Amino acid sequence: MQRYFLNEVDINGNTVTISGDDFHHIARVMRMGPGERIITVKGNGMTAVAEITEITDDAVIGTVTEWKNEEKELPVRVVIASGLPKGDKLEYIVQKGTELGAVEFIPFIAARSVVKWDHKKVGKKLERLQKISKEAAEQSHRTVIPAIKEPMTAEQLAGYASGFDHKLIAFEEEAKRGETSVLASILEDITAGQSILFVFGPEGGLADKEIEKLTDAGFMACGLGPRILRTETAPLYALSAVSYHVELLR
Repeated sequence: MQRYFLNEVDINGNTVTISGDDFHHIARVMRMGPGERIITVKGNGMTAVAEITEITDDAVIGTVTEWKNEEKELPVRVVIASGLPKGDKLEYIVQKGTELGAVEFIPFIAARSVVKWDHKKVGKKLERLQKISKEAAEQSHRTVIPAIKEPMTAEQLAGYASGFDHKLIAFEEEAKRGETSVLASILEDITAGQSILFVFGPEGGLADKEIEKLTDAGFMACGLGPRILRTETAPLYALSAVSYHVELLR
């Protein structure tokens, strides 16, 4: 069944009203009709199966037939800060990172980022990334849509990180030196409800001043295995490692 995220106002008792892009997708793209069923997710993560009862000119009306108690989210909160990469790599990171369980993405304005966002276009870029996040959350049967934050510098990330239980910098120099213990140690000890903020550099890596600023804020540098990963691969490796430790091993 297709999955759609709804605002609180879209569910009144057992009546579901879907409009906007999701209405278009149901009525025009999927060509659904009365009697067909969909899955709807409220803002608080509550999930319901709804049967379509009516399709008007601008809305799909449905009735909840079953409330479901789903457990689809990682037991720990993982946030990904990615140095602005070239092309559509950030879209790829958001899409795949959403499938792997991240709850938030932060575009990181790194010193060595070749890409520089025009401040006049930031809003549209964030809107595009949020749409990708929503669609990936629906496809992967998430119960929350990961948030896309405003872009941050290393200094801003250092301040933002204060509320996290664990703060890690994926640093290729640590991988070259054969460091393998930091990430593994944290994942062995982490408990449900805790949070991790990962910072990944752009194609050119992180500058020494950025490493210094982040480590002063309590970040730990870690390697991600013996191979050097691309900027769009590293976040997915980290998320997969988290999932393996906190879901498959426990």
